[in-house]
Amino acid sequence: MRRAWDALLIAFSMYSRIPVPQASWSQGGLAYVFCFFPLVGAAVGGAVWVWLWLARCLGLGAGLTAAVATALPLLLTGGIHLDGFCDTVDALSSHGDRGKKLAILKDPHVGAFAVMGCGIYLLLTMGLWSEYRFSPRETAALALGFVFSRSLSGLSVVAFPKARQEGLASTFSKASDRHVAAVLLGWAALCALAMLGAHLAVGCVCIGVALAVFFYYRRMSYRQFGGVTGDLAGWFLQLCELGMLLAAVCLEVWK
Repeated sequence: MRRAWDALLIAFSMYSRIPVPQASWSQGGLAYVFCFFPLVGAAVGGAVWVWLWLARCLGLGAGLTAAVATALPLLLTGGIHLDGFCDTVDALSSHGDRGKKLAILKDPHVGAFAVMGCGIYLLLTMGLWSEYRFSPRETAALALGFVFSRSLSGLSVVAFPKARQEGLASTFSKASDRHVAAVLLGWAALCALAMLGAHLAVGCVCIGVALAVFFYYRRMSYRQFGGVTGDLAGWFLQLCELGMLLAAVCLEVWK
């Protein structure tokens, strides 16, 4: 029980800005961190659902509603996954060899391509949220996507080959218990069922898009970098969530 509690606190302290008690960074706690990673997504998705519901109740305009919906995940996570997205955009835009791309991922400086990529990502996200119309069940399915994306992202970190033997992803992967991948698969399966139960159509398109992005991420990571890193896992998570939002908006337009 102590290991599980430590793992939960480490997961929230690492991957969110939600205040939690100080955790003991023991080997036992590190071994199960990714078992609780999807719960961070539950907190983010819940906050987005509540905001969209509140915005509708208050009659707020589409611009403000979309701006806050875009900012909430970044505020709650500290932008850790968007940081990985930006680093990956820089690396891929270099068109260098594998060694150069990995060196760019490690470089703490932000390049021009990262800035442009981040700006485009945020503009697209806000634009899509401005087109989205709140519906309790449909939005519940979309909000559960924040759990689903983290289940898949965590699974890639503990199960896929690593591009390098140092770094945060490699550290957590080496420390992870052998049952963590099975737990994350369980999270993904339960979350998928919950998404389908909340709203069948939205659940189907969001799961389909998420899995398509996941397999593309796996293929791209192996070909371009020789495996995954923490930055690449963050890049996947951001693209996955943008793709699910795009799918939900398109489904709403096509009704």
